[in-house]
Amino acid sequence: MQLFYNSEITANTQQFTFDKIESRHIVRVLRKKESDKIFITNGFGHLFTSEIIIANDKKCLVKIINVEYKKKYWNYYLHIAIAPTKLNDRFEWFLEKATEIGIDEITPIICEHSERKVVKPGRMKKIIHSAAKQSLKFHFPKLNNPITFNQFIKSGIDGQLFIAHCEETDKKLLKSVLKPSTKITVLIGPEGDFSIKEIKQSLEHKFIPVSLGKSRLRTETAGIVAVHSVAFINE
Repeated sequence: MQLFYNSEITANTQQFTFDKIESRHIVRVLRKKESDKIFITNGFGHLFTSEIIIANDKKCLVKIINVEYKKKYWNYYLHIAIAPTKLNDRFEWFLEKATEIGIDEITPIICEHSERKVVKPGRMKKIIHSAAKQSLKFHFPKLNNPITFNQFIKSGIDGQLFIAHCEETDKKLLKSVLKPSTKITVLIGPEGDFSIKEIKQSLEHKFIPVSLGKSRLRTETAGIVAVHSVAFINE
């Protein structure tokens, strides 16, 4: 299945026109013609089966012939709050792989030790949307705007709350304390780890310190291990 994305399509949409870039891809690259089927999602769980009415490489028009609502195939809600890495490609790798595995919400957090304090949400959304389409996800992750660690920790998050840090303190393995089918938030720090102040602050807000294993992991790897751990415990 070749999956296309547009957030503006709703269950009541009857016809839809692709923009110039998508139209060119459909007609010139995929060589689609009138009466061919096109599958579209709005990222909110809907799968739209459409039929091409006008196969124009500048303005491809389709009519919606069927609408299905697809339930998520994972039964938990996972929110990863993670510090952007110094190198953009490493953070983009995390976004791509986390989306492929299954994640619901991502918040870039700026910490005391963060080496990158400016990120481009537009570029990050493109990475997420591409990975979601490729892995045939009908529920796209929500990407929040970057905020500071202090703002995030005080934002009233509920559910199971965890912080993965590298300090030598009493920590349990994440997999051993996860509860299935729940809302889960995991904090992942920057290359220089969370500061002692940030760790203390997280504990004051009921976050549980956890380990992701015996190895010291890069930020983006730690993020993926956390995503996979949640997926594994819910299988």
